Amino acid sequence: MTKTLPADREHGFATRAVHAGQRPDPVTGAVMTPIYQTSTYVQEGLGRHKGYEYARTQNPTREALERNVASLEGASYGFAFGSGLAALDSTLKLLRAGDHVVSGDNIYGGSHRLMERIYTQYGVSFTFVDMRGIDAVERALTPATRMIYCETPTNPMMNLVDLAAVGDLAQAHGLLFVVDNTFATPFFQQPLAFGADLVLHSTTKYLNGHSDMVGGMLVTSRDDLAERLGFIQNAAGGVPGPMDCWLALRGTKTLALRMRQHDANGRIVAQWLTEQKVVHRVYYPGLPSHPQHDLAARQMRGFGGMISIELGSVDRARKVAEGTRVFSLAESLGGVESLIGHPASMTHASVPLAMRQEMGLTDSLVRLSCGIEDPDDLIADLDQAFRAAV
Repeated sequence: MTKTLPADREHGFATRAVHAGQRPDPVTGAVMTPIYQTSTYVQEGLGRHKGYEYARTQNPTREALERNVASLEGASYGFAFGSGLAALDSTLKLLRAGDHVVSGDNIYGGSHRLMERIYTQYGVSFTFVDMRGIDAVERALTPATRMIYCETPTNPMMNLVDLAAVGDLAQAHGLLFVVDNTFATPFFQQPLAFGADLVLHSTTKYLNGHSDMVGGMLVTSRDDLAERLGFIQNAAGGVPGPMDCWLALRGTKTLALRMRQHDANGRIVAQWLTEQKVVHRVYYPGLPSHPQHDLAARQMRGFGGMISIELGSVDRARKVAEGTRVFSLAESLGGVESLIGHPASMTHASVPLAMRQEMGLTDSLVRLSCGIEDPDDLIADLDQAFRAAV
């Protein structure tokens, strides 16, 4: 179990992003946390060691990453995993047969698949609701409900969940409130401050920011949850290797800088998109026209670089997705490079068609992850792809 250090909470976000959870190597004075590429540790005698026994249980590189992200989220404890889905899997292991979860309907397709096609086999049930209204969440509660789970902003419809309202509801009913904060990152949003008990990240995305590793993270300030998650992390063993931890830790050092640029580019590109005839609708909470813009402004410090657009036809969506040159057609998001994707056939292909249609996720929807390039180049790239698709 990795706990943040008191000193890690004394400074501003950018300072903590660079320094929290890390100390110069005591042997060499190395500024960067070393990659402790080892599976085991020499013990001084039976029952006597230096705090490390086996790398599934403890690794200094992993611990530095866990402390760092926990500090950025304002949490006391951090737990790193081999992927975002491994983090969600460990979260769902907090439940038992007969338990019920109320989840947002618009969540990452892999999260939906894990819930519906794996955990239902073990007796856990799920109700997926549109969480833009707190009444829908409350109506879905049953005597067996133990957890409320959401993303905000959602992937890919960019809907918002009122974190304070859901946090109050969860507390009133004694439920575990879990928030996937991957899209917003702790730079723009800190769900624990609004009543969440547990925050999840795919560190693959913005926290790492360089598209060169896969990982997940859970953070909490609850001692009881931390004890259970520490046991699950070690017992199930879905931990990341030290190299991936080091890459993510390298990424968090520039998180504040990168998120400012993602946000600046997102705002510029989103506004330009609203002026294009080929675009039927722009989904971006930073636009005043977004129906939940006021909520986004209240619970977020910025709006980020994720944008979805409705293009009106599958053929046009395919031509645009395949026609960009600066935006690369690829899965994932949150890297320094701009990516374009087609959720219906990529990230959300495992979500049933009827459910996609109900939430407005059409086959003509395209998702953009605006990187940190010059915004004029991003606009020019989209413009040429739009013109070629008409």
